[in-house]
Amino acid sequence: MPSAVDAFVEKNEKRFLDELFEFLRIPSISTLPEHKQDVARAARFAASKLSEAGLEHVEIIETAKHPLVYADWLHATGKPTVICYGHFDVQPPDPLELWKSPPFEPTVRDGNIYARGACDDKGQMYMHVKAIQALRAVNGGKLPLNVKFLLEGEEEVGGESISEYVPAHKEKLKADVALVSDTELFADGVPTLCVGLRGLVYTEIEAQGPARDLHSGMYGGAAPNAIYGLIELLSEAKDAAGHILIPGMYDDVVPPDKTEMESWQKLPFSESEFLQHEVGASSLTGEPEQTVLARLWARPTFEVHGIVGGFTGAGAKTVIPARGVAKVSMRLVPDQKPEKVIAAYRQWVQDNTPEGIRCSVRVLSASPAISVNPHHPAIDTAAKAYSDVMGRPTVFIRSGGSIPIVGEFAKHLGIPTVLMGFGLPDDGLHSPNEKYRIANYFLGIRTVAHFLDEYGKSA
Repeated sequence: MPSAVDAFVEKNEKRFLDELFEFLRIPSISTLPEHKQDVARAARFAASKLSEAGLEHVEIIETAKHPLVYADWLHATGKPTVICYGHFDVQPPDPLELWKSPPFEPTVRDGNIYARGACDDKGQMYMHVKAIQALRAVNGGKLPLNVKFLLEGEEEVGGESISEYVPAHKEKLKADVALVSDTELFADGVPTLCVGLRGLVYTEIEAQGPARDLHSGMYGGAAPNAIYGLIELLSEAKDAAGHILIPGMYDDVVPPDKTEMESWQKLPFSESEFLQHEVGASSLTGEPEQTVLARLWARPTFEVHGIVGGFTGAGAKTVIPARGVAKVSMRLVPDQKPEKVIAAYRQWVQDNTPEGIRCSVRVLSASPAISVNPHHPAIDTAAKAYSDVMGRPTVFIRSGGSIPIVGEFAKHLGIPTVLMGFGLPDDGLHSPNEKYRIANYFLGIRTVAHFLDEYGKSA
């Protein structure tokens, strides 16, 4: 790692941290209409910091929903181009009462920043901006390679706008590789490259029972109940062992090869530690014949995220709800096609809807699973950069999560993505008290700078 970059980062630590805190104070919750202007404000903040870092052609791109931000620096003739992606929108902070400090007032405890978006993804995305600033500062305003930035404000709600923008601007976004920091280290101190992501189908099932809410004393026992109908339907999705019962769900699932499975067995993973410190439940669930890592990375899922309808206020109201909505997602693995899964899912809903209930399915987003060639030159360089900075061999894992842009880059730009994250397994993404270790923020800036420097030299 160039000592000049280390020195620059160390000298500017307070400023880099203050800027991140300013970013985190913006409640850019993309799913809530009342925060639309906050998402736009986050876009303006990101654009201004890209300009300060020396990026050119900075623009805020308006879309039908939330804006994109683009910038570039293209003066390294004959060198490769890396497109850096990140998102500045965040999940809602609910339930607020579980936060130990306000979610949009960054607070430092035990060496961690606690705030919504600290790790996912403002803190990690902002590392790229500061890495560029550091490289230019120690290289007389130049960079060792060409860079482009494409940032979005809709990742947490499906990324519809960016999925339309990328195929329509292939020449503008042309690059050799993409860089995304929206993943985590497998364990503290273990440099980790993610080479596989599950896909995601996110849906709503709406159940309609009687024409209107009914008095449970006058109609109970005869009138269908929309909420209970949803419960009956959803109870048919999996057996007691956790196998998904939707016909055809496993048709295209390909098990990991033997070499990959053997490499997972060498990872520093403890099932009991995972249960106690990350999950915090009394036991793990899922297909018992599969290892925990296989269940997390290489198997499809069916999850219910919430059911709304009827009366949920304080006190009592004896009502039979006429309508209910369940939010349901399925994570997909490589070779599963979202459209085929959706068709099977719709048929399953139709076949299993209880008597007296009508159900309809709305698909809110859908993206396929992605695998990255671990032997691509950029992946090799990233692995070396990680090891150089962290002093340990880099491990290769899959992730159970989904990052739709990785698939968009592969499909429309024909490029792989280096998934170089610095979060930790207990950072609480999407949960109350989300955090990001301050040391990892600066580690990420230094490592990303080293990767870009080495990749530029290797070309």
